[in-house]
Amino acid sequence: MEWNATLKNLRISPRKTRLVVDAVRGKSVKDALAILDTLNQKSSIPVKKLIQSAVANAKKQDSVLEAQLQVSSIFVDAGLTLKRFRPRAFGRAYTIRKRSSHITLTLKELDIVKKRKANTEAKETSEKSAVKEAIITTAKPKTAKAKTTTVKNPAKKAVTKKALKDSDK
Repeated sequence: MEWNATLKNLRISPRKTRLVVDAVRGKSVKDALAILDTLNQKSSIPVKKLIQSAVANAKKQDSVLEAQLQVSSIFVDAGLTLKRFRPRAFGRAYTIRKRSSHITLTLKELDIVKKRKANTEAKETSEKSAVKEAIITTAKPKTAKAKTTTVKNPAKKAVTKKALKDSDK
């Protein structure tokens, strides 16, 4: 299962934000938050809040623990660019681009958790099927019916067990 969160129009340039995002990609949520706490970058605070928001969504929607989540993908796209002008020599104007970023985050469960869930689901389904079989066998009385199963001989001709017994006599 995956959970998404986005942050739009962050007033930090994408180039600076990508430095922080690259340090977090592929880590567990616990490790990612620890890394973001130690980074001395302005964009680490909004990225940390974005991860916390995605974790809160996952907890609320599917009651998943924070320790079971990992940052599967996180990327930064360029947002709007504000253009401002500064006066320069000889009456010219110089353009200043104030860039913004869009951050998209996807959380997923750790692979270990997925395997455990698959194993428990398989056990539950096998237990349910065993219970159903027990109910069916106890509910229906066994009738004395001759079973005719097909056995294939090396010549690849289908022969029933009754025919084999008759040929032995």
